[in-house]
Amino acid sequence: MTSLGILQILVFFALICVCVKPLGGYMARVFEGQRTFMHPVLRWLEVLTYKASGVREDVEQRWTQYTASLISFSIFGFLLMYFLQRAQGFLPFNPQHFGGAQATPDLAFNTSTSFVTNTNWQNYGGESTLSYFAQMAALTVQNFVSAAAGIAVAIAVVRGFARHQMRTIGNFWVDVTRASVYVLLPISMVGALF
Repeated sequence: MTSLGILQILVFFALICVCVKPLGGYMARVFEGQRTFMHPVLRWLEVLTYKASGVREDVEQRWTQYTASLISFSIFGFLLMYFLQRAQGFLPFNPQHFGGAQATPDLAFNTSTSFVTNTNWQNYGGESTLSYFAQMAALTVQNFVSAAAGIAVAIAVVRGFARHQMRTIGNFWVDVTRASVYVLLPISMVGALF
């Protein structure tokens, strides 16, 4: 390994160590439902999401309900993503006129599975296979929400250990919403500036 490679690893490790305390504390407050500095800016979006989806943020779930919510969310995401790829020929924002020939059933299945499971293993060239709409509504959205689901599962595991006396581990829908609104959205906005 070169000295530049070692330096790169050390800088990356130092950045992680610097971010652990403030980001970890912020995320702990977010997932406990406590007020953070982002609440004045983003609370309206969280509340709007709950109202639109019919989720009550004060209702918690047992681990079986939490797991069922995760599985149903993943299955719905998979089916929607598969449909958007296969039907791209009939959907808007398709100036290349891509259709089913580009997103074959096996390729659409593979892509949907990889994005829903957050592995993002790709076996295609996005610009030569998928329409703008399919990339935007299927791939980009799934990149965001599958990461939120992964964060929610990690939070549920932590709660499971911390709340060993309780029967509930939070609410999957609330955790996914908070991960999206208070963690991923601000990070993506800051990342977009760079």
